[in-house]
Amino acid sequence: MASTIINAPSAMKGLDCQIYVGLRPSSVSAKSFNCVRTSSTKANPGRRLTVRASQSHSGPFEKLGLSDAECEAAVVAGNVPVAPPVPPKPKAPAGTPVVPTLPLSRRPRRNRSSPAVRAAFQETTLSPANLVYPLFIHEGEEDTPIGAMPGCYRLGWRHGLVEEVSKARSYGVNSIVLFPKVPDGLKSPTGDEAYNENGLVPRTIRLLKDKFPDLVIYTDVALDPYSSDGHDGIVREDGVIMNDETVHQLCKQAVAQARAGADVVSPSDMMDGRVGAIRAALDAEGFHHVSIMSYTAKYASSFYGPFREALDSNPRFGDKKTYQMNPANYREALIETREDEAEGADILLVKPGLPYLDIIRLLRDNSPLPIAAYQVSGEYSMIKAGGVLKMIDEEKVMLESLMCLRRAGADIILTYFALQAAKTLCGEKQ
Repeated sequence: MASTIINAPSAMKGLDCQIYVGLRPSSVSAKSFNCVRTSSTKANPGRRLTVRASQSHSGPFEKLGLSDAECEAAVVAGNVPVAPPVPPKPKAPAGTPVVPTLPLSRRPRRNRSSPAVRAAFQETTLSPANLVYPLFIHEGEEDTPIGAMPGCYRLGWRHGLVEEVSKARSYGVNSIVLFPKVPDGLKSPTGDEAYNENGLVPRTIRLLKDKFPDLVIYTDVALDPYSSDGHDGIVREDGVIMNDETVHQLCKQAVAQARAGADVVSPSDMMDGRVGAIRAALDAEGFHHVSIMSYTAKYASSFYGPFREALDSNPRFGDKKTYQMNPANYREALIETREDEAEGADILLVKPGLPYLDIIRLLRDNSPLPIAAYQVSGEYSMIKAGGVLKMIDEEKVMLESLMCLRRAGADIILTYFALQAAKTLCGEKQ
């Protein structure tokens, strides 16, 4: 028998050859296949194609000149191409007990058997498009580090902010939310600076829209950054937060932000009736296209501490428990959800995020509206601290925490990890 051996380099790099019986995964990558063309002098002459794995290769593929009909005829005649043998069954380690096979009709591990299989059946995905980047801004020109939030800064609105937004967009994060550090000299009991159309936030919106017209800008609607009392609303002399009077101010604040070019205004104050009033105010001024993301279930949480340092907005007295929700309450979130839906909210937000996964799922199961989750400063800082102390793998915990928020039902996530996570999702090593 004469034979001609043709070395053919593999054109199947990246192909998962586990789907072919007899090809071992370890023999595929960066290898080629030898095609052996043989002629037979036996009674049943024909040409046989033998496929063998090899360690080296040279030269291009060369076709053997067989037609489809010839290939099929050879197989019908019994000249079946030779392929690598079935690999031996892997041996168990010495001492492994011999037990009868469990009579299981279903083995869920089959759908987790390899990275490719796990990816095929992954139920939840995470991409930079799901992330909204909260950014702190101030009147200064320098970027000031925030001690309690490693990696976060009060950004100069004309320089550092523009650079940070540009970086985020380059990794697919095209949504931001602005939080201003307002000079103490501009704060007042009624927070009038909140609707100053030449204030820090409106100026910043105009600058960003001029530079990045398609950037999606969310804004915060609340009085606490502008209040000399540090509360989200106007404080009466007996310490009561005035609801309706505060809503009047919030409407003017939302309109000023919309006029500057905001895409989504986000009332975070938790005053009753503010979503409906803001919707009416926006529509009356012709801003029908501006969306409202309501902080529907914002809890009086202890996870907000680093944020308040960032904005220097701690309450001058007391706490926010008369307007933010009790962390012990679950069903109350449904009341807020129904009110916000009826008043015209476009997006419902839960804050904090990870400790309130049950609330995210509650809203997801009871509302057709998009759900947002806010991974707050305390969550961010704990992951950062754990990473610095080498107690956890910061990158893996970061991505897992974001995936958990998505799995619970969040369509978008406000997170200080937005840029870092986007870089990782894009394959950049941190």
